[in-house]
Order: sequence, then structure tokens, then C-alpha cells
Amino acid sequence: MLQTLLRGRVLTFHREPAGAEDTDAYSYIEDGALLLEAGQIVATGGYDDIAPRATGAEVIDHRPHLLMPGFIDTHIHFPQLQIVASWGSQLLEWLNGYTFPAEAQYGDAQHARAMAGRFCDLLTDHGTTTAVAFCSSHKGSAEALFSEAHSRDMRMIAGKTLMDRNAPDEVLDTPQSGYDDSVALIEAWHGQGRLSYAITPRFAITSTPAQMETAQALAARYPHCYVQTHLSENQAEIAYTAELYPQARDYLDVYEAYGLLGPRTLLGHAIHLRPREIATIAETQSHPVFCPTSNLFLGSGLFDDAGLRAQGITNAIATDIGAGTSFSMLQTLNEGYKILQLQDQKLHALRAFHWITRGNAHVLGLGDRIGSLDAGTEADIVVLDSRATPAMALRMDRAETLAEELFALQMMGDDRAIVETYVAGNPQKKGRQ
Repeated sequence: MLQTLLRGRVLTFHREPAGAEDTDAYSYIEDGALLLEAGQIVATGGYDDIAPRATGAEVIDHRPHLLMPGFIDTHIHFPQLQIVASWGSQLLEWLNGYTFPAEAQYGDAQHARAMAGRFCDLLTDHGTTTAVAFCSSHKGSAEALFSEAHSRDMRMIAGKTLMDRNAPDEVLDTPQSGYDDSVALIEAWHGQGRLSYAITPRFAITSTPAQMETAQALAARYPHCYVQTHLSENQAEIAYTAELYPQARDYLDVYEAYGLLGPRTLLGHAIHLRPREIATIAETQSHPVFCPTSNLFLGSGLFDDAGLRAQGITNAIATDIGAGTSFSMLQTLNEGYKILQLQDQKLHALRAFHWITRGNAHVLGLGDRIGSLDAGTEADIVVLDSRATPAMALRMDRAETLAEELFALQMMGDDRAIVETYVAGNPQKKGRQ
């Protein structure tokens, strides 16, 4: 079977680095190589050690660039790619003014299919090889995204949004149709190739108790699926949820009461949490998802990464397109660094790059498949150029360590720093030229 040998500087993490001096947390090979075959990484190591094993392989020399695991985006809205950078307002006004009208268009299957291709292109252009996506409430939107991702052998976790109130009719379903459509999608797509399904109640405000029961029934019937939703993004949302669910002890209790918490549950935002909620998230091993560019754009608040981590909670990080303002996980790290700075918390570059690779992979329970460059894992790889722009090149003239290079990429990088993205060993950027 045809093999490919990628040559370049190789960086992969074995655990979360404690700081700049924690060199045991990662492997860095100055003249490294990755041997790929059938969508897998067959071997990783020094070029002189790996090259003799690659007889007849296509050799792609990416020197002097950096080879890393592909980035993982754990919270993104597929139907919102055309409303990025729409004039801002806060969450509930944003949904009514921009989000719901945009998502209504995804009732048109042809539009959904066209946008699915653009969406996946934008992900890989920015170095993202795995995404956890909200589709619209229309079954066809999820079918379009799954079909597109499957055609690329791309790892995608997605689900049709469940929402049966407090939105225009064009984006509403019913508890029964939401259940039936979700079952059909799960049976057709979950476990196909590299696809997984996420049961997706948008948030408590747009789901009646009857529809929350639907989500509960789906999670009980399909325990290997993920659950994704939103939690405590801003104070007005929290207050409205309390009006709609007066019996709930707090916002999180809405999801807890319907059995939706657990290690496969992703809670977008989770900014304004009460002590009981934090304790319950820790106990259930659910995962908050930090969405820095979105939180800043909508003025939602500051995510307390260190406070949650201190309670034993493992946080994910994500773009949250389209209130998020960039498809780039590099720019996500940029803004995340600043949010944490405002709270006297630090995001060192080594931990940052661990977070968007191995860290997010372990949140998803996929650390044995993605997020590293270990032999036997899936060949999702990003090639990074730390001198991609004149400003970055000037900065790199003064950089002396790997950590400094990574920090320059973290703060100054975007899609221009992505030389190539490999999904299951297949080049995505040059492959379209």
C-alpha cells in the first residue's frame, strides 16, 4: 500500500506541560519524520531512523516548518459561517437578529450541501482536522455536513439542533420530530467512518420540558453519543432560564434533571457558574468549553479556567463560530490568553498547544486516536510556518526557544501560518489547488 513520508520539525505531547521547563511532557525532533499509510501514522521519529523504512514512499519535505497534530475545535456552529463579524449585540439579541434567520436557510438542502463544503474547507484551511458542530434544526443540515465530512474521511462530531420554542417557526421542530430525526441520523451516521453523533438541545430557553425529555430518551438509548449544549453564557440567559424552569435549583440543574450530564457532555461557555454547579460538573465529569473570541465579541464574561481546573474539571477550548470571530484555533488561543491575563491566570504556549491538540482529544475520549503524532493514531497533521508574515518573521529573528516560537504562533498566527493540513493523511490545501 502507498506510503507517505513527511519530513520536518516534529512536535507532539505526551501529557499537559506544567511549564516551559517541563520537557518530559512532549517530544520535539529537529529533523523528524512521520510515516503515513492508509490514513494512519505508522511511525514517528528522527528522519534518519524512519527513512529506511519508507522504501518507495512519496517523500514530502516540509522543512523548516513544524509538524503537529491537527487542531481540534470542540464547539462550532455549522450554519453560522456567513454571520461571522455581524454587528454585535448580546446573546439573546444576537440569536434573534442574526442566528435564527441564517439557520432558517438550512431548511434548503441544496444550500446546506453547498455550505458544508465551504465549512470543511475553512476548518482545514485554519489547521482544524476535528470539529464538534451544531447543525441547524433541519435534518438535512446534519446530513449535508456528515456527508461532506465522510467524503473527506474527516473526523466530525455533529448533531441536528433540538429547539421547539422561543424562535421563528422556520427553525423549530417538535419533541416528536426532533426525536425521530435524531434517531434516523444516529442510525445512518454515528460510527460511519470517522463520524460521531452529538445529541444537541441548543439550550434550555429553546427547549420545552417535553423536548428535554426527548433529549433524555435519546441519551439513554444511545449512550455512546455525545451531548452538546450551552450553559450560563450571560446573566440575561440565566435569568430567563430560571423563569422557564422555576423548579430547577440553577441553570445546570435543568440538564442534570434530564440525565444529560456525563463524561461525553460538552457545556458551551459555562462562565457564570454557582458553587453547586461547579461541584456537579466535577462529579459528573462533564466538560465546560471555553469560547474566548465569542465571549469577548458578545461581552458575555470571563471564563474561569484556573478556578474550574482547581476543582478537578477538564475544560475544552473552541472557536464558537459564528459569534466567535475566527475559524483559527491560533486566534482562539490568542484571545484566550488575554481573557486569562485579566484574571491573573496564565496560558503558557506549551500548554496552549497541548490544549488544542491532545487536551481537546482527551476531553472527547479520543486521545488514543487523535491529538498526537504517536504511531497507530490517525494521520491528522498540521504544518505550521512561524515566519508566515513579515511581522512574524521579524519576531522569529529574536526567538531562541521552541516555547518562544509557539508563543509567536499563538499570538500572531492565523490561516496564513498553516502551510498544509492533512486529514487521514490526505492534503487538504494543496489538494484543492
